[in-house]
Amino acid sequence: MAAGAVARVVGWLRTGYPGGVPEHDYVPLFALLGRTLTHDETRDVALEVVRWHDGGPIDVRSVEAAIERATLEPPLEDDVARVRAVLAAGGWPLAPLDA
Repeated sequence: MAAGAVARVVGWLRTGYPGGVPEHDYVPLFALLGRTLTHDETRDVALEVVRWHDGGPIDVRSVEAAIERATLEPPLEDDVARVRAVLAAGGWPLAPLDA
């Protein structure tokens, strides 16, 4: 994924989650991102989330675990709807991203 595309995704996340992404939104968030991005692209975005998160302790391992959970167990539909609404409010495109 081009660095510009990662920056766009992180920009949407910062708009939707100005205080940082809460841990309970990781699984539905990464499940939604995984529908548009590859695993590696999702990991790149997750690493950027870790870099700018300032709402408490967060590390790469916890984010990677959330990505793994998102690929192994489907999130609850209510959680997906909540995160989708946050992303939409931040300007997340409804069409797939082009790199």
